Amino acid sequence: MRPRRFYVALLAIATAAFTGRVVYTLTVARHARHSLDELAYAGAATSVSEGHWFNFAPLFSAHRVQIADHGPLTSLVLAPTALLTDHSVDAMRITVAVVGSIVVVLIGLLGREVATSRVGLIAAGVAAVYPNLFAHDGLLMSETFAALGSALTLLFTYRLLRTPNWGNAVGAGVACAIAMLSRGELVLFVPLLVVPSVLMATRLPWARRLQLAGIATLTAAIAIAPWVGYNLSRFDRPVLISYTDGGLFLGSNCATTYSGALFGFWDGRCHVVAHKGEDLSAVEERARREGLTYAWRHLDRLPLVIAAREGRTWGVYRVGQMTRIAGETEGIPTTVMWAGWATYWLLIGLAAAGIRTLRRRGVTLFPLLAPFGIVVIVTALFYGHTRFRIPAEISIVVLAAVTLDALIDRVMTRRVAAADNERDFTVDPS
Repeated sequence: MRPRRFYVALLAIATAAFTGRVVYTLTVARHARHSLDELAYAGAATSVSEGHWFNFAPLFSAHRVQIADHGPLTSLVLAPTALLTDHSVDAMRITVAVVGSIVVVLIGLLGREVATSRVGLIAAGVAAVYPNLFAHDGLLMSETFAALGSALTLLFTYRLLRTPNWGNAVGAGVACAIAMLSRGELVLFVPLLVVPSVLMATRLPWARRLQLAGIATLTAAIAIAPWVGYNLSRFDRPVLISYTDGGLFLGSNCATTYSGALFGFWDGRCHVVAHKGEDLSAVEERARREGLTYAWRHLDRLPLVIAAREGRTWGVYRVGQMTRIAGETEGIPTTVMWAGWATYWLLIGLAAAGIRTLRRRGVTLFPLLAPFGIVVIVTALFYGHTRFRIPAEISIVVLAAVTLDALIDRVMTRRVAAADNERDFTVDPS
């Protein structure tokens, strides 16, 4: 396919994706219950737009404090919209829908980079209608931005492998920074995705591989340095991207998550009491310590807990409960969650076939498979949630598109063969 035709078709798909996301935002998500995360991101975006940056009153508090409970990217992107629209939640949600449409474009470019232009368009089309992607595009949450960083990282990693130059290495580093500034755990993209992918490029001499891996790593570090420096200057305890891991460790390592209805999940009721005037980084440090202590004292239960966590993330354990939780705590309708679960399993089957197809073609698979490993690690460390699966969803869509493209080829080949056979058996009446 000529590049111009590809880009025109990709733009058309992205436009349709944006239109659908806006309709979803204004008709479905608009009436959903606001989650605590939404209120936090909206509050941070408002504070940034007013010039207070990340010094604002957290939920259920009337006093401004220094905040770093999430990565800054979501709030920074939403801040201009908050400023121009008098903090309109609907306008900020539409901004997220714009970012979701950009994710569709990036998935299309990734599919083209991995395989062909047609694979790219199929991948973009699947991404446009895939519930597990668009469900978050109408909410003020970080998942859409994590998808953006994930798709961008995979795209530049494949470009770096195809054209190993410093420009693509810098691009991969910036993409990693975008991912980790959306969700802190995606810092794993650097050591577990980009660097190994470059080091395994055997057609390059070792010196060149080390140089490109170093450029990507250094770029990512430089890109997040301002935020890290800002955090180190304003908290009593060292804070790099966020301090939320303390609450995550404690909420996922307590009595109610090691057995019972929330087995393998997270419970916000497991928390430490903050002392008056105590710095939030100190509170989170105590929470982290208590969570790790509980896990250490219950090591015999930990393997089962981790298995339950993985089951929740990968959609095989207490699916109905996870669907209800998404509706109650995130505002995603139950019908959308069930549609996402069914579509996910369909795409998983297609993705498995796509892996075999790309292996036969000699395509490097490691970058597409690495997000699965990263999701497994993050889930084992924290707790099980379908939201943690976002990086792997990008790979699933692209791999499924490879299979769909192969099926189209097979159907077209059979039709051509049937037409040829029909011509062979046609008798010339003359």
